[in-house]
Amino acid sequence: MNSIALNRPCPQHKQSLSARIRSVLSVRRQRQQLARLDARALNDIGITRAEADAEARRPIWDAPQFWKSCL
Repeated sequence: MNSIALNRPCPQHKQSLSARIRSVLSVRRQRQQLARLDARALNDIGITRAEADAEARRPIWDAPQFWKSCL
């Protein structure tokens, strides 16, 4: 199972185009997984269904700032 990315420091080097594409696709996959979580799982991670749905609807290029620095 893939996991949702955490706020981790990014490598200091620039990523190749293929690595950047994989990162963007990873954001998409993680948001799809988030949308499929049930109420119990969402409660475990401390977010509401509305927050999960809002995150899942964001476009793939609209990633959190700490992800953008890695993309």
